[in-house]
Amino acid sequence: MWHLLSLDAPTVAAVWTVFIAHSVGLTLPWESPVAMFVAVWMLYAADRLLDAWPLAEDSKPAELEARHRFHHKHRKGFLCGIVTAALALAVLLPRMDVAALHLYCLLSALLAAWLLLIHLLPARGADAHRLPKELAVGMCFPAAVFIPTVSRTTLPVHTLLRSAIFLGMVCTLNCLVIYAWEHPDLRRSSWSTRWAAQRLRTLTAAVTAAAIVAAWLGHGALRPIAAACALSAALIGILNLQRAKMNPVNLRAAADLSLLTPVLIYLFAKFVH
Repeated sequence: MWHLLSLDAPTVAAVWTVFIAHSVGLTLPWESPVAMFVAVWMLYAADRLLDAWPLAEDSKPAELEARHRFHHKHRKGFLCGIVTAALALAVLLPRMDVAALHLYCLLSALLAAWLLLIHLLPARGADAHRLPKELAVGMCFPAAVFIPTVSRTTLPVHTLLRSAIFLGMVCTLNCLVIYAWEHPDLRRSSWSTRWAAQRLRTLTAAVTAAAIVAAWLGHGALRPIAAACALSAALIGILNLQRAKMNPVNLRAAADLSLLTPVLIYLFAKFVH
C-alpha cells in the first residue's frame, strides 16, 4: 500500500532532504521536509492518474501497472487528496525560505514543461516517448532535495555538486531498473533508455563502485551522501538479480525502499559516535 498510494517517492524525498542538510550541519525547519513530501505526492499521484487516462476510455494498455490501475479505480479519492494537498502546500509555502522558493519555481517550470512533453509527444507508438522520464527524475529529484540546503548553507555550491551527481545517478538507475522490469520488450523505448536498460548490471556496478570510492576518499558532506548512494545502488543491483523471485508490486515497492539508505547511514553514524 505504501507504493500503491504513491507514498514511496514522497517518503524518499523527505528523508533525503533532511539527510542532506544534516550532512552539512544544518537543521531544517519542519516545513521543508513536510512541504517536500506533500509536493512530491501531488506530482506522483497526478502523473499516475495521467498515465492511467486510457482506462477512462475503456482501453486497457498492457503497459499499465498495478499502481496505475489502483489510481484509476480510486481516482476520485486521489483527486480530492491532490486538492487537499494543494491547500496544505499553499499554507506551507509562505513559511519557507525565499531563496529556496525562487529555486523551486524555476525547477517546477522546467519539470512541468518536461512532463507535458512526455505526455503530449509520444513517438512511434502509444507507449514510446521521445523524452525519457528516467532522465527527468535523475535531474530533478536531486535538485529538489538539495535546494533547502543550498539556499541556507554558506558552502560553495560546487562542493555539493558531486554529491548531487551521485544521487542523480542512483535515482536514474532506480527508474531504469523499474522500467526494464515492467517493459521486457524495449524496442519501443527511447534509444537512451534502451541502451541503458540493456547494460543494467554494468551500470549498477559502476555507480556502486564510484560511490564507494567517493565515500572512502571524500570529506565533509560528500562522505555520508556517497555512502548512502553506494548502498542504494548495491541494493538496486541485488533486487535486479532477484527480480524473478518477487511479486511485481513488492519488487516495485522494494526498489523505492532501497533509496531510504540515509536512515541506515544516520543510525550507523550515531552508533559509531
